[in-house]
Amino acid sequence: MTIDFMGKRTLAVMFSGVILVGSVVALTVLGVNRGLDFTGGALIEVGFSEPVEPAIVRGVLDDAGYANAVVQNFGSETDILIRVPPNKGASGTSNQSTLGDQISAELGAKIGKVELRRSEFVGPAVGDELTEDGGLALLAALGMIMVYIMFRFTGKFALGAVAALIHDVVITIGAFAAFQWTFNLPELAALLAVIGYSLNDTIVVSDRIRENFRSTRRGTSAEIINYSLNQTIGRTLVTSLTTLFVLVALLLVGGEQIAGFARALTIGVVIGTYSSIYVAATILLALQITRQDLAVPDKESADSVP
Repeated sequence: MTIDFMGKRTLAVMFSGVILVGSVVALTVLGVNRGLDFTGGALIEVGFSEPVEPAIVRGVLDDAGYANAVVQNFGSETDILIRVPPNKGASGTSNQSTLGDQISAELGAKIGKVELRRSEFVGPAVGDELTEDGGLALLAALGMIMVYIMFRFTGKFALGAVAALIHDVVITIGAFAAFQWTFNLPELAALLAVIGYSLNDTIVVSDRIRENFRSTRRGTSAEIINYSLNQTIGRTLVTSLTTLFVLVALLLVGGEQIAGFARALTIGVVIGTYSSIYVAATILLALQITRQDLAVPDKESADSVP
């Protein structure tokens, strides 16, 4: 292939800038819709003998005083999943831990025979701790990646790779904020997986760029990077497409429990593929990467040893 990737880098920078600004605005204005893993509350699964509309269940819960509960079908039309935010008026964990029995009793009295299948409680204190630990895990991952690439390549490659990873993470989280998708621990795990996936792709591209800078005697920096990207584009597309096939299948038929994880990874893989081509390479050009930066250091001659 002879695609002029770097010739379109200005358009890529504009595109990334618009998406990043939109993501930051969504995060600032709307915020992340944190799920029960982070905010605390109750997750209740009930089963009815006949199909029931989630709107009916939601109305019963509103009348019973459980405001802002999220109600949705789970698996079939007779199975209902209920997410109840933490009750600030509750005197303690014991009241929240029996919430499943209370809600199933209300539904049984107003709708009909109901079976309580699952009731889980996450305390707000635990949620705060998970939020802090999750953020620290992301920062630690980015820091170690920067140190690793700095030793393997150069500082310019490290800045490009970390900028691409931050680009991917911000856009993925921004999409969740913009569409107010629920963000729980599986989605946090997906973000860490996105970092690993994007890093792998960036290292493959960076390694080819380094080798071509060392072996090619002619051409500008942009031409050498273009040549390297064309050499790796086949591998990049095959890897990304095969990964996306699996993720789309999980998104469509994997069920509600895994939908958020698959959604975050799908966005991350698409953005990560784009960033490994444009973001990291464009930053290398902006930092004015040269052959001298990647030259193999000369070995000390034997006679220089005293």
